[in-house]
Amino acid sequence: MTQQKGRFITFEGIDGAGKSTHIEAVAARLSAAGHRLVCTREPGGTPLAEHLRELMLHTPMDPLTEALLVFAARRDHISTVIAPALQRGDTVLCDRFTDASFAYQGAGHGLDTALLAWLEAQVQGDLQPDLTLWFDVPPSLAQQRRAAARAADRFEQQDLEFFARVRAGYESRMREAPDRIVRIDGSLTTQEVGQLVAVQIDQALGPQR
Repeated sequence: MTQQKGRFITFEGIDGAGKSTHIEAVAARLSAAGHRLVCTREPGGTPLAEHLRELMLHTPMDPLTEALLVFAARRDHISTVIAPALQRGDTVLCDRFTDASFAYQGAGHGLDTALLAWLEAQVQGDLQPDLTLWFDVPPSLAQQRRAAARAADRFEQQDLEFFARVRAGYESRMREAPDRIVRIDGSLTTQEVGQLVAVQIDQALGPQR
């Protein structure tokens, strides 16, 4: 991949952590400040990847099949959307990226992290986010939020022990990349979380125009 000109910011957390709400707020603020944005998500972001997303969310499969589909979708997403946007100099906001694979398929389902690291290297090369915001909430609180918001998909139907492992997986990733991954206390009020997010975004992108 050629050297990127734009900035790549990802938003992570277990289902119900509130990250999607704050992506919308960040996008609105940056757009108003004149940034060229691409807002996208994983799995998804392209027609092929969205099709694979539907399969993953609603079709029973084993963890290895799940991981392979995630990385197949990611490869198409990177080559079709993310890499071209960064090379144009755009700011890319992405709802989940590879940290989610290590948290969900790795820590959650128990897949070998060495296999995930190999897939990561093959699929994305040296591409990593410039900043990752990890919205951390207790699994019990996230479960309450999910139940109040929507019908559960295949991932969201997992029990609290699964989400505790996923949360631990995110914490492990943060320890491995402390300069990139920032923990945001997602149990605070929406306004308080928004303020914490704004500080991190401003530090990553510089003063808003």
